Amino acid sequence: MTSAATPKGERRRQALVTAAADLLLEGGFDAVRHRAVATRAGLPLASTTYYFGSLDELVALAVEHNGNRELDAMRERIDDVTQRRRGVEATVDLIVDLLVGPEDGTDAGDGSRERLIARYERFVASARHPELRDVQLRLRAQLDDLLTEVLRRSGREVREPQLRRLVAVVDGVVVGALSEVDPDPRAMARAMLLDLIDEFAPPSTR
Repeated sequence: MTSAATPKGERRRQALVTAAADLLLEGGFDAVRHRAVATRAGLPLASTTYYFGSLDELVALAVEHNGNRELDAMRERIDDVTQRRRGVEATVDLIVDLLVGPEDGTDAGDGSRERLIARYERFVASARHPELRDVQLRLRAQLDDLLTEVLRRSGREVREPQLRRLVAVVDGVVVGALSEVDPDPRAMARAMLLDLIDEFAPPSTR
C-alpha cells in the first residue's frame, strides 16, 4: 500500500481537494495553483503533485466537490418538501430556491454570488476541458433527478425536454443578472418562471 492510499494519505488528499474547491469559489480557476492549494490545506507544496497526477486532475475533483456541495444542499431542501399539489407561486419559489438560492438570506449575501459565478464558470470551462465535461454531465444528471422529484411532489407533470428548457431559462436569466451592476438573480428568475412554469411542468391530471 502506498502512503497515498493510507487513511492519512486519503485525509490529505481530501484536504487538498477541499482547499482547491474553496479557492475556486473565491477566485475562479486562476486561483487554483499548486502553492495556493497547499498553503490553504496547510500541507507541503510537494503534496499537490504527490497526490494528484496533474493540476487538471485536482481542478476536476474540486469542481465536482463544489457541485456535490450544491446538490447536498438541494437534497436537504427537498427533504422538507411534502407531497401536495402546489400553485404557481409556491412551485416557482421551490425551483428558484434550488437553482439560485433561498430568499430568507440563509444562502444569500454570504458567498451566494460567488457560488453562482463559480457554477457558471465551470459550465464554460467544461466546453474546453474534456475532464470537466464528464464531471458536469454527472452533476447535471443528478440535478435533473432532484428537480424532477420536487416537481412531482408539487403535483406537476415532468418531461425531460421541458425540464431542460426550464433549467436553460433560469441559467440564461442568472447569467444575465450577474453581468448587471446591481443584479438580483433570484427575483429575475422567479419573474420569468411565473410566466412559464405551467408550460414547462403543467399540473398533473392524475
